[in-house]
Amino acid sequence: MFDLFSNVWSFFLVVVFFGGSIFVHELGHFLAARKRGAKVERFSIGFGPALWSRRGRDGVEYRLSCIPLGGYVLLPQLADLGPVEGESTTDVKKLPPIDYASKMLILVAGASFNILFACVLACIVWVVGEPTFSELNTTKIGTVNPIIKLADGTTAPNPAHEAGLQAGDDVRSIDGNPVKNFEDIINGVILGKGRASDDRRKAIFVVERAGKTMEIVVFPRLLTADKIRVAGVEPAEDLTAESLLPDWPAALAGIKPGDRVLAVDGKPVFQRAAISEHLSKNANRPTEFLLQRGTAQLTLGIQPRLDTDERTGKKIPRIGLRYRDNIVVLHPTPWAQISGDVVSTFRTLGALLSPSSDIGPSKLSGPIGIARALHQQAQWDIRRVLWFVILINVNLAIFNLLPIPVLDGGQILFATIGRLRRRELPANFIIATQSAFFVILMSLIVYVSFFDVQRWARDAKSDRPAPATVPAPAPTPPPAPAGK
Repeated sequence: MFDLFSNVWSFFLVVVFFGGSIFVHELGHFLAARKRGAKVERFSIGFGPALWSRRGRDGVEYRLSCIPLGGYVLLPQLADLGPVEGESTTDVKKLPPIDYASKMLILVAGASFNILFACVLACIVWVVGEPTFSELNTTKIGTVNPIIKLADGTTAPNPAHEAGLQAGDDVRSIDGNPVKNFEDIINGVILGKGRASDDRRKAIFVVERAGKTMEIVVFPRLLTADKIRVAGVEPAEDLTAESLLPDWPAALAGIKPGDRVLAVDGKPVFQRAAISEHLSKNANRPTEFLLQRGTAQLTLGIQPRLDTDERTGKKIPRIGLRYRDNIVVLHPTPWAQISGDVVSTFRTLGALLSPSSDIGPSKLSGPIGIARALHQQAQWDIRRVLWFVILINVNLAIFNLLPIPVLDGGQILFATIGRLRRRELPANFIIATQSAFFVILMSLIVYVSFFDVQRWARDAKSDRPAPATVPAPAPTPPPAPAGK
């Protein structure tokens, strides 16, 4: 029953927030058109035949259409998009023309409302917080293994290890782009466009090591089933003691809650697994723990105790120390949230258009991928849903302002060309161009949805769905058209 309720709740959130983002976009066009005195014939969420339709007292037909891949506001004075939005029954010749300034305001209003909606949600996140894993909130490298596993189960040399990156390195930038957390590091590599003279993929890491700044060139490999760039670094973890088991070695030795483990036997450690591995290799003797307590450092010798592992039944050495919860709640400012999403979106578009990157249409997310991601966020915390919806709205705003026919940016382009040449472009040319690009856009959505389904099936088969806290490999603009 809990699983059923959880899935119903997730589905409800997907409908409300994904559909709501499209509704907000169209509401911007609708209100701007009414304000500027333009004739509004239809307000539709979705394309194609109507599933539900009602004509209001204002004469506008409000409808839900059967193809939920966007929406439109039918404005016969603005443009003839009959093949996309359906034929207009209004005699445009009897209506006054819309001036250029009004056209611009109406067309930009949709994206503006998406940004406004994102700002409102960002203010909420600023107050209630955004949960994430503590290791994703760091720029410090936790481990660099000599080898990495490939998708087929085989191994290969780790690019980061070959380049000389080390555990404890603090990453400052990748390819000149500053990073503020480990998600930025992952996405910085994935979205990289660097190529060496021998055509190898290249990423330039600027790191701080022992107080010195150095530049290290890494040659990422294409890994995972999606063939994305991977450098082979893992984040450092929070090694702060949260609590101690009474009468266990850590408590008896004098470790206190709040102490942070810096090193074992003189070797710096940055991950819990590294401490466990060291204890396993040295179970028969005391291990010296270097700890940070406030502003002071101290060393304690601790003899681990053998304990039975509940999963394997084997005896393993433990000291009875529980580390701080790896979930942290951040409170980023609305400006930081919106600006970060804008930068991510443009970097993704840049990688998509660059012939030297490895980001292609198959890496995009369509409606299926977006709905699945929303579902994953909802399974963990509704605050993560808010975070993702902010990203969706920023993506929708930018994507719809691109100068592509059938999108708002394409109509802005046509109107501006008409303004410059002092006469409107031929109606037949506009209709033919809009229709052709609508077919292309729908084909792209079908194409990316095929890969969305593939990823979903692959994760379901392996029973290892993508973590809800980690964003898609690249925060790509959802290819869902929103009309004028």
